[in-house]
Amino acid sequence: MRLSKLERKSAIAGYAMLSPAMLVIALVTIFPIGYSIWMSMNTINSTFTGFQFTFSGFTNYNIVFQSSLFWQALWFTTMYAAVTVIIELVLGLLVALALNQPIRGRGLAIAVMLIPWTLITVISAQMWGYIYNGIYGVLNYLLMSIHIINAPFLWLGSPVSATISMMMADIWKTTPFVTMILLAGLQLIPSELYEAAKIDGSSAWNSFWHVTFPLLRPSLGLAALFRILQAFGLFDLPFVLTGGGPGTSTMSIAMVAYKAIFNDGAFGPGTAVAVLTVALVILLAVGSLKALRTQVGEIDT
Repeated sequence: MRLSKLERKSAIAGYAMLSPAMLVIALVTIFPIGYSIWMSMNTINSTFTGFQFTFSGFTNYNIVFQSSLFWQALWFTTMYAAVTVIIELVLGLLVALALNQPIRGRGLAIAVMLIPWTLITVISAQMWGYIYNGIYGVLNYLLMSIHIINAPFLWLGSPVSATISMMMADIWKTTPFVTMILLAGLQLIPSELYEAAKIDGSSAWNSFWHVTFPLLRPSLGLAALFRILQAFGLFDLPFVLTGGGPGTSTMSIAMVAYKAIFNDGAFGPGTAVAVLTVALVILLAVGSLKALRTQVGEIDT
């Protein structure tokens, strides 16, 4: 189909106005990713005059795939993302349902609820570090005061307790984000649907299951998408709170790349880990978006 002269001029003008933004995106996103891919396919040695690149193909990827630390970090990141996202969706839905009711002080409750989300992760991680401290931690003091424990417990001293403690800190911070997305979705549902369901004799549970939940699935999918992508980029919370320990039990994929590049000077394998992480995140994003489009399509039809 041929475009008219006016349509061609409009298209050229549109591309011209978009070009500065596209150039910025290319400079800050596409170029670094492309350069990282190039670095991951080279053996990089530091010299007095800079860095020496020697093309090595997929050697760095073979090193990464043979590393037990990479597979451990991948398992930990995947497990961490799955558990935290599921809990955050459940808690966020419950809080959103409560805030969607015409209760007094709802605005104040929303403002207070958003405080954890507004805190920088490094600051909240440092705060939780004080709470979990085995000597002067607030959590041990409270639990000992009500006689739940008899002696101070090292919350960050074992792999299981450190993982659970880190998950609690993450859930505390990010549940408000999920809540706000779901609350916006709830307020888009027409009240007439609930009135019709009530006239038909539907119980509160049936109304939720057959009215609220189907119409809220796009919001749930969107919240899950954002949180999964954020969880797979996990770095600052374990870096500050646990340092990846005890041992390497709470080390995420991002931490593996960081330590390989900045601590060990292994630029090639480190960038290979980063590239693999980006590829995994892109696959997750594409899969989630397809599922989200399917859900929206089912509702529209």
